[in-house]
Amino acid sequence: MEFSPNNNISLTKFESMLKTNHVLFFDSEEFENIIHHYLTQGKISLAKKAIKLGLEQHPDSTSLKLFRVEIYVFEDKLDEADSLLNELYELEPHNEEIYIQKANIFSKKDNHKKAIQALKKALELTDDVQDIYSLIGMEYLFMDKFEEAKYYFMKCMEEDYEDYSALYNMIYCFEFLDQFDEAIEYLNSFLNKNPYSEVAWHQLGKQYFALKEHEKALAAFEFAIISDDTFIGAYLEKGKVLEKLKRYEDALEAYSITLELDDITSFALLRIGHCYEKLNQNELAIQYYTKTVKEDPLLDKGWIAITKFYNKKRNYKKSLYYINKAINIDSENVVYWKLYAQLNFRLNFLEEAERGYKKVIELGNHELETWMVRGDILLKLGETEAAVYHFLQASEFYPENAEIEYRLAGLYFTLNETEKGKYHLKNGLCFNIEYAFILEELFPKVYKKRLIKNLLKSK
Repeated sequence: MEFSPNNNISLTKFESMLKTNHVLFFDSEEFENIIHHYLTQGKISLAKKAIKLGLEQHPDSTSLKLFRVEIYVFEDKLDEADSLLNELYELEPHNEEIYIQKANIFSKKDNHKKAIQALKKALELTDDVQDIYSLIGMEYLFMDKFEEAKYYFMKCMEEDYEDYSALYNMIYCFEFLDQFDEAIEYLNSFLNKNPYSEVAWHQLGKQYFALKEHEKALAAFEFAIISDDTFIGAYLEKGKVLEKLKRYEDALEAYSITLELDDITSFALLRIGHCYEKLNQNELAIQYYTKTVKEDPLLDKGWIAITKFYNKKRNYKKSLYYINKAINIDSENVVYWKLYAQLNFRLNFLEEAERGYKKVIELGNHELETWMVRGDILLKLGETEAAVYHFLQASEFYPENAEIEYRLAGLYFTLNETEKGKYHLKNGLCFNIEYAFILEELFPKVYKKRLIKNLLKSK
């Protein structure tokens, strides 16, 4: 709520009263404006003081009591809120605000069906339907009922075509339902009536982009910019489309405009670096990648871009230098550790590579390739027992994988545990005989044994 001059006087008077402890009189509407202001500002303790003083001066004010309910709900004092609402209902059964707060309590208790029932009752009692439509839409969202949610957000848009919060929520429903064509149809219809809605053009462009209709997406983003030439989101999306169209110089121009319009964003810097890399302007590319990680050291895409840049240039040591810096900032990033492992492997730093792949697995990456590479590194390092343990773990994730079984067979024969070796070799032959070459390749000494030859021949 914007404070009018009179309201500003009330607020100043109220805050002066708090400092002096000299009680002054305010009418109930003044208290309502003061409380609303504090709630909007997130100043809950001041709102509570205003409610307390307001009710001392106007003990029968339903509006002030409803503010107290709002505070109770905010503080999760749901029983107190419910009790006070029941009292107010007895006094004013046709006050829509009572039903709205009832719905708020039901929602907090995850009883979204009852919340919707209460809101629909409020809808019957109010002339201001837009906010209630929005609340009903949100309750349906909580229940994952996207069609119903979409309907009510559309109703919001019918009341106020500039209700962009409703527009975003509605588009979210379309996208969740994979209704991209329907979203495009709706937005085009909306834009026929509101041709200068930059947000709608922007959303239309995103729908076309999702369908890979890049020329149409580009046109939509350009219309968004015509509607508002300071709309940073439209320039960023335009840049992304131009990159897809391989128009890197035009993309650069779009991204560069965003740097002039507002504070520098790490995303724009990253994309500029990528465009320069595509244009083979390597010095400028690395300059912008470096700016990206300085601007936002936590942006993993920035560190990954630098690492991959040097990787492509086969400058593995420099690539490793940057991925180490990234890991020092975020040691739980699985992508960093995977790059760290791959780079060390390329540089033949096997112990570091093994450590990297181990960390990748610990962080939850259970791709077959990760298990295989780490296990084969343990083989090269002569860590036979560790390799056995590792591949047994891998077999829990991939229980009928021939590549794992042949490796376990070779390892057990190496350790002279013949029965276990035979068991895993038979498994391997059963799952896929074509991978038997693994024994010859990774375990040449084992492969030469007569027992192995006979087992292989028996198949």
